[in-house]
Amino acid sequence: MSCALYLQPGREKSLKRKHPWIFSKAIKKIKGKPGLGDLVKIYSHDGQYLATAAYSPSSQIRARIWTFDESEQIDQNFFKRRLSRALQVREYVIDEGGLTGYRLCAAESDGLPGITIDKFDNYLVCQLLSAGAERHKGEIVAALRELFPECAVYERSDVDVRKKEGLEKITGPLHGDAPKETVLIEENGLKLEVDIINGHKTGFYLDQRDSRAALERFSKGKTILNCFCYTGTFSLYALRGGCNEVINVDVSQPALDTAKRNVEHNNLDLSKVDFVKKDVFKLLREYREQGKQFDTIVMDPPKFAESKAQLTGACRGYKDINMLAMQLLKPGGTLLTFSCSGLMDQNLFQKVVADAALDAKRDLVIMERLNQAPDHPIAGFYPEGFYLKGLICKVY
Repeated sequence: MSCALYLQPGREKSLKRKHPWIFSKAIKKIKGKPGLGDLVKIYSHDGQYLATAAYSPSSQIRARIWTFDESEQIDQNFFKRRLSRALQVREYVIDEGGLTGYRLCAAESDGLPGITIDKFDNYLVCQLLSAGAERHKGEIVAALRELFPECAVYERSDVDVRKKEGLEKITGPLHGDAPKETVLIEENGLKLEVDIINGHKTGFYLDQRDSRAALERFSKGKTILNCFCYTGTFSLYALRGGCNEVINVDVSQPALDTAKRNVEHNNLDLSKVDFVKKDVFKLLREYREQGKQFDTIVMDPPKFAESKAQLTGACRGYKDINMLAMQLLKPGGTLLTFSCSGLMDQNLFQKVVADAALDAKRDLVIMERLNQAPDHPIAGFYPEGFYLKGLICKVY
């Protein structure tokens, strides 16, 4: 390998702490002419080897680290080793929850930058979001076929972030056939329908598994509003927990149709469920005008901040919906509220929710903190891997 990057003095500190990114401003000079996804060796300004990385000429993250071991080859066996370790990390979670759907690979947190892989029954769904992941696609798929010979492999790399890497969006089968219909997975004894081809992200939000289970404890005899419900999986736990009524709200009719089927898949009481196709912000204001109240509200919105420039607006959005939710809760009611915006840290999210309580003229007590399920681990050297924050609050 002839290509190399030499860093500015002092910019090797993050690599010595095993952080996997090198930004363009950290580079002093480039040896050779590396192309999109090419392997490059990383050196300090005085020539000390630091790491081997994948080069991305158009991204601000100019290189993503594959390994800090100069002798390690980036080949099919490399990906097999990393994926095997990722599976081993998750074995207890898979067994404990009886999971047939779980995150196999969480990108940088599993030492594989830009590679997200979810397993849904006998399908492995890949999002390859970095230049290096794209370059080594064939070896990644070959490693998956070795580890999971019974599984088809499908790509869902239809994410805007690929543009920053100089890549086009792409979807389709990588091995085996595309699913002809939705796939059923199981978690914690519940059957859940996953649309691999058209669903959000890779088809489903596996990261909220523990939060869904938490709702079950706050459901017996309650009237529940499930906002941004997507395919209604929170409502399944609420129904199993013995709620009196749950209202699923989403702007997507296909998502609501799936939510209804999910109730039917689990032989739960459909008469206790309502499905409302409406913008959540508008509906909350309508409910406030009507004087409607709930015992428990789940507020699980999509990501509001894709960049630092959007963070202030995101805070306003989170504050608004949480204020409205608190105004709709009965005194002593329970709010489960979430942010999946990685740029919003836990303390800031808690402050936004507390400010929402002030605006709502309600008292707020935080009972529990929630975060992403453990098949979405956070590497010690990569704090950016922590993105999903949740609070269980009592509102008076």
